[in-house]
Amino acid sequence: MAELKKTKKTDETDKSPKGFTLLITNVAGKEVGKVDLDPSVFDGKVNLPLLHQVTLMYQANKRQGTSKTKKRGEVSGGNSKPWRQKGTGRARAGSSRSPLWRKGGVIFGPVPRDYSYQLPKKMKRIALIASLNSRLNDKTVKVVDELAVTSGKTKDFAGIISALKLQKKSLFVCDTTSDTTMRSSRNIPALNLKRWEMVNALDVLSHDNLVITAKALEQLTARLKRGE
Repeated sequence: MAELKKTKKTDETDKSPKGFTLLITNVAGKEVGKVDLDPSVFDGKVNLPLLHQVTLMYQANKRQGTSKTKKRGEVSGGNSKPWRQKGTGRARAGSSRSPLWRKGGVIFGPVPRDYSYQLPKKMKRIALIASLNSRLNDKTVKVVDELAVTSGKTKDFAGIISALKLQKKSLFVCDTTSDTTMRSSRNIPALNLKRWEMVNALDVLSHDNLVITAKALEQLTARLKRGE
């Protein structure tokens, strides 16, 4: 993760001694204002070991855990002894469903299980702050005044992406999400739209760009300061 350096006024992200300053644009990509980020939350520090722990937790919680193989007692057949114990010159065998045999059972195979676990809320909160700071350091955070597509058409949301000059995977964080806005974004690949209270560290890290509305940024900052 590249360390942020002082930028010119034309950059969308500026690091002053008091903290980060971001430009606020509209959905057409035109500047409409600026916002100073709270330095108590957005200080540019990234805790990589913590991000690793939290990322593993979120990924483990996504696992279905439904893989299953059959043991020798669960495979159909093999009830009779293949041949007598002695006198044939062959190795002893009690069942044709032995794991050593073709079509036999599986030794130590996977069984359905729950892979999920939880970490303390404080760790998840600090990890979310670190992920946001990481995106700030990479200069991949954009703030828009509002995000609403009343038509519900995919081409209208694609026009917003083009106006903001976004490439690769993008995460849009909104204060409110209407049905038309959700419908217009769901058919676009490499795009995820979420409300601010549903965002976690894995969401931020798994996308190359972060686009957040000004109101959602204000609400998310207040939530992180409260320690929720």
